[in-house]
Amino acid sequence: MNQQMVVPYWQDRSPEDGMLFVRTKGILKTMVRAPLVAVGLIVMAISLPVQSTFGTIKTLELIVYPDGTTHISTEISSDPLVPDFPVKLFGTTVDNFVAQDENGFLLSANIENDYALIETLGSSTISVNYDIQDLVSKEGRIWSFKIDSPVEYSLLMPSNIVIVGMSTYPLNMQMVNERSLLLLPSGPVEINYFFGVSQIPQTPTPDPEQNSDNSIYFIGGGIVAAGAIAVVFLRRSKGITSKKVTETNVKQEQIMEKPLDVNTIFELRPELRDDDKQLVSFISSNGGQAYESELRKKFLQPRTTMWRAVKRLERYGIVEIEKKELQNLVRLKKKLEDVN
Repeated sequence: MNQQMVVPYWQDRSPEDGMLFVRTKGILKTMVRAPLVAVGLIVMAISLPVQSTFGTIKTLELIVYPDGTTHISTEISSDPLVPDFPVKLFGTTVDNFVAQDENGFLLSANIENDYALIETLGSSTISVNYDIQDLVSKEGRIWSFKIDSPVEYSLLMPSNIVIVGMSTYPLNMQMVNERSLLLLPSGPVEINYFFGVSQIPQTPTPDPEQNSDNSIYFIGGGIVAAGAIAVVFLRRSKGITSKKVTETNVKQEQIMEKPLDVNTIFELRPELRDDDKQLVSFISSNGGQAYESELRKKFLQPRTTMWRAVKRLERYGIVEIEKKELQNLVRLKKKLEDVN
Protein backbone atom coordinates (compact mmCIF):
# COMPACT_ATOMS: atom_id res chain seq x y z
CA MET A 1 0.00 0.00 0.00
CA ASN A 2 1.37 3.33 -1.02
CA GLN A 3 1.78 5.71 1.80
CA GLN A 4 1.35 9.33 0.90
CA MET A 5 3.48 11.81 2.82
CA VAL A 6 1.67 14.79 4.20
CA VAL A 7 3.64 17.97 3.65
CA PRO A 8 2.91 20.90 5.95
CA TYR A 9 1.20 23.81 4.32
CA TRP A 10 3.98 26.29 5.03
CA GLN A 11 6.57 24.01 3.45
CA ASP A 12 4.45 23.32 0.44
CA ARG A 13 3.96 26.96 -0.44
CA SER A 14 6.75 29.00 -1.85
CA PRO A 15 7.00 32.79 -1.59
CA GLU A 16 6.30 33.12 -5.29
CA ASP A 17 3.03 31.22 -4.96
CA GLY A 18 1.33 33.65 -2.57
CA MET A 19 1.60 36.54 -0.13
CA LEU A 20 3.58 36.57 3.08
CA PHE A 21 1.36 37.70 5.95
CA VAL A 22 2.91 39.46 8.93
CA ARG A 23 1.49 41.09 12.05
CA THR A 24 0.46 44.68 11.36
CA LYS A 25 -0.62 45.77 14.83
CA GLY A 26 2.87 47.03 15.83
CA ILE A 27 3.41 48.77 12.49
CA LEU A 28 0.17 50.72 12.82
CA LYS A 29 1.14 51.96 16.28
CA THR A 30 4.56 53.00 14.98
CA MET A 31 3.02 54.83 12.03
CA VAL A 32 0.68 56.73 14.37
CA ARG A 33 3.45 57.67 16.80
CA ALA A 34 5.96 58.80 14.17
CA PRO A 35 4.24 62.14 13.34
CA LEU A 36 3.83 62.87 17.06
CA VAL A 37 7.54 62.29 17.66
CA ALA A 38 8.41 64.52 14.71
CA VAL A 39 6.19 67.31 16.01
CA GLY A 40 7.76 66.98 19.44
CA LEU A 41 11.24 67.27 18.00
CA ILE A 42 10.24 70.39 16.06
CA VAL A 43 8.80 72.01 19.20
CA MET A 44 11.97 71.20 21.13
CA ALA A 45 14.11 72.67 18.37
CA ILE A 46 12.06 75.88 18.39
CA SER A 47 12.14 76.21 22.18
CA LEU A 48 15.90 75.70 22.49
CA PRO A 49 16.78 79.38 21.86
CA VAL A 50 14.20 80.45 24.45
CA GLN A 51 15.55 78.01 27.01
CA SER A 52 19.10 79.14 26.36
CA THR A 53 18.14 82.74 27.21
CA PHE A 54 15.07 83.13 29.42
CA GLY A 55 15.12 79.66 30.91
CA THR A 56 18.56 80.24 32.43
CA ILE A 57 17.86 83.59 34.12
CA LYS A 58 18.81 83.37 37.81
CA THR A 59 17.89 86.88 39.00
CA LEU A 60 16.21 89.87 37.37
CA GLU A 61 16.02 93.38 38.86
CA LEU A 62 14.51 96.48 37.22
CA ILE A 63 14.71 100.16 38.19
CA VAL A 64 12.43 102.73 36.54
CA TYR A 65 13.77 106.30 36.44
CA PRO A 66 11.64 109.49 36.31
CA ASP A 67 12.42 110.09 32.61
CA GLY A 68 11.07 106.67 31.60
CA THR A 69 14.43 104.92 31.31
CA THR A 70 14.54 101.43 32.80
CA HIS A 71 17.75 99.93 34.17
CA ILE A 72 17.89 96.14 33.89
CA SER A 73 20.23 94.00 35.96
CA THR A 74 20.20 90.21 35.53
CA GLU A 75 22.32 87.13 36.18
CA ILE A 76 22.21 84.31 33.65
CA SER A 77 23.63 80.80 33.82
CA SER A 78 25.64 80.07 30.69
CA ASP A 79 27.35 77.04 29.21
CA PRO A 80 31.13 77.49 29.65
CA LEU A 81 31.73 75.20 26.66
CA VAL A 82 29.82 77.52 24.32
CA PRO A 83 32.05 80.37 23.02
CA ASP A 84 29.18 82.76 22.22
CA PHE A 85 26.05 82.91 24.36
CA PRO A 86 22.89 84.62 23.01
CA VAL A 87 20.81 86.69 25.43
CA LYS A 88 17.43 88.13 24.52
CA LEU A 89 16.97 91.74 25.59
CA PHE A 90 13.74 93.48 26.58
CA GLY A 91 13.85 95.91 23.65
CA THR A 92 15.97 97.44 20.94
CA THR A 93 16.89 100.90 22.32
CA VAL A 94 19.74 99.61 24.50
CA ASP A 95 22.26 101.92 26.18
CA ASN A 96 25.14 101.49 28.66
CA PHE A 97 25.33 97.72 28.05
CA VAL A 98 27.81 95.92 30.33
CA ALA A 99 28.38 92.15 30.55
CA GLN A 100 30.62 90.54 33.19
CA ASP A 101 31.55 87.03 34.26
CA GLU A 102 31.33 85.67 37.81
CA ASN A 103 34.70 87.27 38.66
CA GLY A 104 33.71 90.73 37.42
CA PHE A 105 35.70 90.46 34.19
CA LEU A 106 34.19 92.45 31.31
CA LEU A 107 32.91 90.38 28.40
CA SER A 108 32.59 91.64 24.86
CA ALA A 109 29.15 91.54 23.25
CA ASN A 110 27.61 92.19 19.88
CA ILE A 111 24.10 93.70 20.06
CA GLU A 112 21.75 93.30 17.13
CA ASN A 113 18.09 94.30 17.46
CA ASP A 114 16.88 92.73 20.74
CA TYR A 115 19.63 90.12 21.07
CA ALA A 116 23.12 90.32 22.54
CA LEU A 117 25.71 87.73 21.55
CA ILE A 118 28.12 87.59 24.50
CA GLU A 119 31.59 86.03 24.36
CA THR A 120 31.59 83.76 27.42
CA LEU A 121 35.35 83.01 27.72
CA GLY A 122 34.47 79.87 29.70
CA SER A 123 32.27 81.62 32.28
CA SER A 124 29.33 79.77 33.83
CA THR A 125 27.49 82.89 35.10
CA ILE A 126 27.05 86.16 33.20
CA SER A 127 25.90 89.42 34.78
CA VAL A 128 24.21 91.80 32.34
CA ASN A 129 23.35 95.47 33.01
CA TYR A 130 21.85 97.92 30.54
CA ASP A 131 19.40 100.82 30.17
CA ILE A 132 16.41 100.65 27.87
CA GLN A 133 13.69 103.04 26.69
CA ASP A 134 11.15 100.51 25.35
CA LEU A 135 9.33 99.56 28.56
CA VAL A 136 7.82 102.92 29.56
CA SER A 137 5.51 105.15 27.52
CA LYS A 138 3.60 108.32 28.35
CA GLU A 139 0.20 109.65 27.32
CA GLY A 140 -0.72 112.97 28.89
CA ARG A 141 0.11 112.72 32.61
CA ILE A 142 -0.16 108.93 32.70
CA TRP A 143 2.97 106.83 32.41
CA SER A 144 2.71 103.14 31.49
CA PHE A 145 5.24 100.43 32.28
CA LYS A 146 4.84 97.20 30.29
CA ILE A 147 6.90 94.02 30.30
CA ASP A 148 6.53 90.31 29.62
CA SER A 149 9.07 88.60 31.85
CA PRO A 150 9.81 84.87 31.76
CA VAL A 151 10.77 84.83 35.45
CA GLU A 152 9.87 86.44 38.75
CA TYR A 153 11.56 89.84 39.20
CA SER A 154 11.81 92.93 41.42
CA LEU A 155 10.78 96.39 40.22
CA LEU A 156 11.80 99.68 41.87
CA MET A 157 9.49 102.53 40.81
CA PRO A 158 10.37 106.25 40.84
CA SER A 159 9.67 108.37 43.90
CA ASN A 160 6.71 110.73 44.27
CA ILE A 161 4.38 108.67 42.04
CA VAL A 162 0.80 107.49 42.38
CA ILE A 163 -0.01 104.06 40.91
CA VAL A 164 -3.48 104.15 39.33
CA GLY A 165 -3.56 100.76 37.61
CA MET A 166 -1.88 97.36 37.72
CA SER A 167 -2.73 94.35 35.57
CA THR A 168 -1.61 91.80 38.16
CA TYR A 169 -1.17 91.56 41.91
CA PRO A 170 2.43 91.87 43.18
CA LEU A 171 3.86 89.03 45.24
CA ASN A 172 5.26 91.58 47.68
CA MET A 173 5.41 95.36 48.05
CA GLN A 174 7.43 97.63 50.32
CA MET A 175 8.77 101.20 50.47
CA VAL A 176 12.50 101.85 50.06
CA ASN A 177 13.60 105.50 50.39
CA GLU A 178 10.07 106.69 49.53
CA ARG A 179 10.04 104.46 46.43
CA SER A 180 7.80 101.45 45.79
CA LEU A 181 9.67 98.16 45.52
CA LEU A 182 7.49 95.47 43.93
CA LEU A 183 8.08 91.75 43.59
CA LEU A 184 6.17 90.67 40.48
CA PRO A 185 5.46 87.25 38.99
CA SER A 186 6.43 86.09 35.52
CA GLY A 187 4.23 86.92 32.57
CA PRO A 188 2.86 90.15 31.09
CA VAL A 189 2.47 93.11 33.47
CA GLU A 190 1.25 96.68 32.92
CA ILE A 191 1.52 99.41 35.58
CA ASN A 192 -0.01 102.87 35.12
CA TYR A 193 1.13 105.80 37.27
CA PHE A 194 1.57 109.56 37.40
CA PHE A 195 3.85 111.89 39.31
CA GLY A 196 2.50 113.75 42.31
CA VAL A 197 3.19 117.35 43.33
CA SER A 198 6.88 117.92 43.91
CA GLN A 199 7.68 118.58 47.52
CA ILE A 200 10.05 121.50 47.93
CA PRO A 201 12.31 121.00 50.92
CA GLN A 202 11.17 123.17 53.82
CA THR A 203 13.45 125.28 55.93
CA PRO A 204 14.78 123.00 58.66
CA THR A 205 13.71 123.67 62.24
CA PRO A 206 16.52 125.29 64.20
CA ASP A 207 18.37 122.86 66.41
CA PRO A 208 18.87 124.05 70.04
CA GLU A 209 22.37 122.58 70.07
CA GLN A 210 23.14 124.31 66.81
CA ASN A 211 21.80 127.58 68.23
CA SER A 212 24.08 127.19 71.23
CA ASP A 213 27.00 126.62 68.89
CA ASN A 214 25.98 129.70 66.92
CA SER A 215 25.82 131.69 70.16
CA ILE A 216 29.37 130.68 70.91
CA TYR A 217 30.39 131.78 67.45
CA PHE A 218 28.59 135.10 67.90
CA ILE A 219 30.26 135.71 71.25
CA GLY A 220 33.64 134.85 69.80
CA GLY A 221 32.95 137.07 66.81
CA GLY A 222 31.95 139.92 69.15
CA ILE A 223 35.17 139.57 71.09
CA VAL A 224 37.19 139.63 67.88
CA ALA A 225 35.26 142.65 66.62
CA ALA A 226 35.78 144.48 69.93
CA GLY A 227 39.49 143.76 69.72
CA ALA A 228 39.60 145.07 66.18
CA ILE A 229 37.79 148.26 67.21
CA ALA A 230 40.21 148.74 70.11
CA VAL A 231 43.15 148.39 67.75
CA VAL A 232 41.56 150.90 65.41
CA PHE A 233 41.10 153.45 68.18
CA LEU A 234 44.62 152.88 69.47
CA ARG A 235 46.07 153.58 66.06
CA ARG A 236 44.01 156.79 65.68
CA SER A 237 44.85 156.75 62.00
CA LYS A 238 43.23 159.05 59.50
CA GLY A 239 42.07 156.17 57.34
CA ILE A 240 39.36 154.95 59.72
CA THR A 241 36.50 156.12 57.54
CA SER A 242 37.95 154.67 54.31
CA LYS A 243 38.61 151.36 56.05
CA LYS A 244 35.00 151.10 57.23
CA VAL A 245 33.80 151.84 53.71
CA THR A 246 36.12 149.13 52.32
CA GLU A 247 34.84 146.55 54.85
CA THR A 248 31.26 147.41 53.95
CA ASN A 249 31.98 146.92 50.25
CA VAL A 250 33.58 143.54 50.92
CA LYS A 251 30.52 142.41 52.89
CA GLN A 252 28.23 143.54 50.07
CA GLU A 253 30.30 141.64 47.51
CA GLN A 254 30.15 138.51 49.67
CA ILE A 255 26.37 138.81 49.83
CA MET A 256 26.18 139.23 46.06
CA GLU A 257 28.36 136.11 45.57
CA LYS A 258 25.88 133.85 47.39
CA PRO A 259 23.79 131.58 45.13
CA LEU A 260 20.19 132.47 44.53
CA ASP A 261 17.49 131.06 46.78
CA VAL A 262 15.60 128.09 45.31
CA ASN A 263 12.24 129.84 45.68
CA THR A 264 13.57 132.77 43.67
CA ILE A 265 14.81 130.38 40.98
CA PHE A 266 11.43 128.63 40.79
CA GLU A 267 9.61 131.98 40.52
CA LEU A 268 11.88 133.18 37.71
CA ARG A 269 11.83 129.79 35.94
CA PRO A 270 8.22 128.51 36.29
CA GLU A 271 8.72 126.19 33.29
CA LEU A 272 11.07 123.91 35.25
CA ARG A 273 10.07 120.26 35.51
CA ASP A 274 9.54 118.60 38.88
CA ASP A 275 12.72 116.52 38.60
CA ASP A 276 14.68 119.68 37.66
CA LYS A 277 13.37 121.40 40.80
CA GLN A 278 14.50 118.44 42.90
CA LEU A 279 18.00 118.76 41.43
CA VAL A 280 18.13 122.50 42.15
CA SER A 281 16.88 121.98 45.72
CA PHE A 282 19.50 119.33 46.42
CA ILE A 283 22.36 121.42 44.96
CA SER A 284 21.22 124.42 47.02
CA SER A 285 21.06 122.38 50.24
CA ASN A 286 24.52 120.97 49.44
CA GLY A 287 26.16 124.39 49.64
CA GLY A 288 25.29 125.52 46.14
CA GLN A 289 27.36 122.91 44.33
CA ALA A 290 27.61 119.15 43.83
CA TYR A 291 29.47 116.70 41.65
CA GLU A 292 27.52 114.99 38.91
CA SER A 293 28.40 111.63 40.46
CA GLU A 294 26.77 112.78 43.73
CA LEU A 295 23.61 113.70 41.83
CA ARG A 296 23.47 110.29 40.13
CA LYS A 297 23.91 108.55 43.48
CA LYS A 298 21.26 110.70 45.16
CA PHE A 299 18.56 110.35 42.48
CA LEU A 300 19.56 106.88 41.16
CA GLN A 301 19.89 108.17 37.61
CA PRO A 302 22.05 106.70 34.82
CA ARG A 303 24.95 108.76 33.53
CA THR A 304 23.31 109.85 30.26
CA THR A 305 20.03 110.86 31.90
CA MET A 306 21.71 112.95 34.60
CA TRP A 307 23.99 114.63 32.06
CA ARG A 308 20.94 115.66 30.00
CA ALA A 309 19.28 117.07 33.13
CA VAL A 310 22.38 119.05 34.11
CA LYS A 311 22.78 120.44 30.59
CA ARG A 312 19.11 121.42 30.64
CA LEU A 313 19.66 123.46 33.83
CA GLU A 314 22.70 125.03 32.20
CA ARG A 315 20.59 126.10 29.22
CA TYR A 316 18.12 127.70 31.65
CA GLY A 317 21.04 129.73 33.04
CA ILE A 318 20.67 128.23 36.51
CA VAL A 319 23.92 126.27 36.88
CA GLU A 320 27.42 126.28 35.51
CA ILE A 321 29.51 123.16 34.89
CA GLU A 322 33.19 123.08 35.79
CA LYS A 323 35.67 120.29 35.13
CA LYS A 324 37.39 119.55 38.43
CA GLU A 325 39.55 116.54 39.28
CA LEU A 326 38.30 114.64 36.21
CA GLN A 327 34.70 115.17 37.38
CA ASN A 328 31.89 117.53 36.48
CA LEU A 329 31.19 120.03 39.28
CA VAL A 330 27.68 121.51 39.00
CA ARG A 331 27.39 124.91 40.70
CA LEU A 332 24.41 127.26 41.09
CA LYS A 333 25.01 130.65 39.50
CA LYS A 334 24.98 133.89 41.49
CA LYS A 335 22.30 135.33 39.23
CA LEU A 336 20.07 133.98 36.52
CA GLU A 337 21.05 134.71 32.97
CA ASP A 338 18.60 135.60 30.24
CA VAL A 339 17.82 132.66 27.96
CA ASN A 340 16.34 132.75 24.50
